Amino acid sequence: MLNALIKRLIPNSEEVQNPQVRQAYGAFSGCVGIVLNLLLFAGKAFAGLISGSIAITADAFNNLSDAGSSVVTLAGFKMAGQKADKDHPFGHGRIEYLAGLLVSLAILLVGVELAKTSVDKILHPAQVEFSYLSMGILAAAICVKLWMYRFNRCLSKKLGSAAMAAAAADSLTDSAATAVVLAGAAVGRFTGVHIDGWAGILVALFILYTGFSSARDTLNPLLGEPPDPALVQEIKRTVLAHSEVTGVHDLIIHDYGPGRSMMSMHAEVPQHADILHIHDTIDNIERELGEKFSTVAVIHMDPIATDDPQTLDLRQQVSELVRALSPEASIHDFRITPGPIHTNLIFDLLLPYGLKLSDGEAVAEVGRLVREQVGASFYCVVSVDRDYAG
Repeated sequence: MLNALIKRLIPNSEEVQNPQVRQAYGAFSGCVGIVLNLLLFAGKAFAGLISGSIAITADAFNNLSDAGSSVVTLAGFKMAGQKADKDHPFGHGRIEYLAGLLVSLAILLVGVELAKTSVDKILHPAQVEFSYLSMGILAAAICVKLWMYRFNRCLSKKLGSAAMAAAAADSLTDSAATAVVLAGAAVGRFTGVHIDGWAGILVALFILYTGFSSARDTLNPLLGEPPDPALVQEIKRTVLAHSEVTGVHDLIIHDYGPGRSMMSMHAEVPQHADILHIHDTIDNIERELGEKFSTVAVIHMDPIATDDPQTLDLRQQVSELVRALSPEASIHDFRITPGPIHTNLIFDLLLPYGLKLSDGEAVAEVGRLVREQVGASFYCVVSVDRDYAG
C-alpha cells in the first residue's frame, strides 16, 4: 500500500539519488510526521490533563517536539535539493545530514527536560487519576507510532537517509516510552503503588538513548566515514573489468550528501602500454563510474612492470612478508632500481587503521623482514598509506 501511495504522489520515485525526488520524499515524510504528531500531542495532552499524570503530559510534549522535528526534516530536504552554485559547487546535500542532527538534538533536549520533571515528581509524588479513556488514547498512540516507525524505516532504507532513519528510531522509542507510561498507570490503578515519576525516568532514558544514537549516525557522514564495503567491491569490479587495468588502490570517496559524491583512485597499468590507448581507457572508465554510481570519478594512472619476472617475484615475496604486520596490510606501486652494491625496492605500504605499530616501526619491521628473508642486498624505500575505503 505504501509503495502504491509513493508511486502516486512522487514522480520518478525510483530515482532515489535524484535531489528533486529526495526532496519530494522529504516533503511526504515531513507532512505525515507533522499531522500525526500534532494529533498525538492533542490526544495525550488531554489524557494527561484528565489524569494528572506527569509522565503522560511529558509524553505529549515529546510528540509536540516530534512535530517540530518533522518540520526540520521537511525544511532540510527542501534545502538539500537546491542546485549547486558558486558558493557551494558541490551542492547542498549535506543539509540533509544537518537536519538529522537537529532532530537528534531536539530529542536529547526533550529527554533532559523530561528527566528533570520526573525527578521532581519522584521527590514530590501526587495522586494520578486512572481513566480508561486516557489508557485508550495511549494504546492508540502506541499503534500510530509503530506505524510511523515502519513508515520512516521503509523510506530511510529506500533512500539511505540518515534523517529518516533518525525519525524511524524516534518513533520506535516513542512507542516503547508510551508503553512504559501505560504500564505505570495500570500498576498505579491496580496495586496502589505510584510509579508515575519512575515511569517518566524510564521514558526519559529511552528518549536520551535514541537521541544519542541518532546524533552519532548523522555525525558520522559529516565527519567522514568509510564507504559501504559492498560499494567499494562493486567499484573495483567495474574498474578491473577493463583488461588494461591490473590493480586498483588509494580509493577515496568524498560524500557531499546523498547522490552527490566524488571519488578518486589509482589504477595500475602496464608500463609499456600505449599511453594514448591507456588514457582513452581511463577516460571511459571515469564516465562509466559516473553513470553507474552517480559520482564524479578521477583516476590516476600508475605504470607498473607486468612482464619482468624479477620484479613480479620480488613483489610477491614482499606482499607475503607485509602480512606479518597485519592480514589486511598490502603493497602497491612496486618497482625496483638495481645498483652495484644494493637494490632498492620502492613501494607504498597500505596499513589498516588500528594497527598498534607506528608508521616508522612498520617500515623498520618490513625492512628487517626483507633483509632477513629476501636478501641483505635489498633496501626498502617505503611510503605508508592508510586504507580510506575501510
